[in-house]
Amino acid sequence: MKMLSRRHLLALAGLLAIGAPFSAGAADAYPTKPIKIIVGYSAGGAVDLIARSVGQRMATILGQPIIVENKPGAGTNIAVKALIASPPDGYTLMLAANALAVNPTLFQPAPYDLERDVTPVSLVARVPVVAAVREDSEWRTLQQLVSAAKAKPGTLSVATPGNGSTPHLAMELFQHTAGVSLRHVPYKGGAPAITDVIGGHVDVVAVNALEASPLAKAGKLRVLALMSPERAAVLPGVPTVAESGYPGFEASVWYGFVAPAGLPKPVLTKLHEAVQKALESPEVRDQLAAAGGVPLPGATERFDKLLKSDAVRYGKLIREAGIKPD
Repeated sequence: MKMLSRRHLLALAGLLAIGAPFSAGAADAYPTKPIKIIVGYSAGGAVDLIARSVGQRMATILGQPIIVENKPGAGTNIAVKALIASPPDGYTLMLAANALAVNPTLFQPAPYDLERDVTPVSLVARVPVVAAVREDSEWRTLQQLVSAAKAKPGTLSVATPGNGSTPHLAMELFQHTAGVSLRHVPYKGGAPAITDVIGGHVDVVAVNALEASPLAKAGKLRVLALMSPERAAVLPGVPTVAESGYPGFEASVWYGFVAPAGLPKPVLTKLHEAVQKALESPEVRDQLAAAGGVPLPGATERFDKLLKSDAVRYGKLIREAGIKPD
C-alpha cells in the first residue's frame, strides 16, 4: 500500500474537516480575513521590501489586508518552520529566496523537506548577484580579475554575506566555471563585506545588486559583472558573466511565495492569479526595478521546477565543497 505524503494528508484533512472549509463555495469566498506573509529576514532588506510592495498590491486585488511578519534567524529556517506549522488554508504565506532550496542540504539534519512540507505558489522576482571591487582597483573587467586569480591561485580573497548564502554559492559556482580559486571571507551580512572591500581588506565582494548599486553610483564600488541572465536597469552598462566570456552562466537571487503543504487547489489558484496581477502593476514593477529586480511571472509549475533544480544544483555544490553554515 502506497503511503500518502504529509502534503496529501493535510489536504485530505482540510477537505474532510467539520464544515468542509474548502468546499467549492468556501473556496469561492476566499479570502475572508487578513493574510500574513512571513519574511525570514529583518525589516528593510530586499526580501522585506519586495514582500511589502507585492503584498500591498495583492491586498487590493484580494480585498483583504496583508500583513508582513519578519522572522529572521537561522538562515530563514525559523521562518520556514513557522510557515509549515501553519494551517494550509491560504492565510499564511512566506516570501522565500534561494535559501529555501539550499537549507535542506546546508543544515544537517535537514530542517524540513521541500516535497513534504511546502507548496510553491508563484515566483515573484529575480535580483542579480554581482561581483564588485573597490573603485580604485586595478581590475576593470571580470576577465582581468580571472587572469589575476589564475596568476596567484588561492591568494585573492572574496567577501560574501556568509557561508551558504546565495552570493557565496554563486561565487563558488563561478570559480568552478572559470577555473580559479579565491579565498572565501564570510561576513554577517552584505554591508560589512562591502565595507571591507572598499577599505582594501578584501579583494572582491559578491552581494546582491540592491546592496551594491548605491555604492557603485557613489563611486566607491566598481561592479565587474552581473550573475543574472540579463542586464539590470539599476546598474546600466554592467555586463553579465555570460557576456564576459562564460556563456550560459547564471546564479541569481530569486524570490517566490510558498504556502504550507496541503494548500487546496482552488486557493492556490486564487493566490497565484493575485501574484500575477500584482506583477503587472506599473508601481510594483517600478519598485522591483529600484531594488534591482526583474519580475518573474509564470505558472506555479515553473517555480516548482526551479526549487527542485536549485536543490539539486546547490546541494551537489555544498557537498563537494564541504560548505557549512555560519
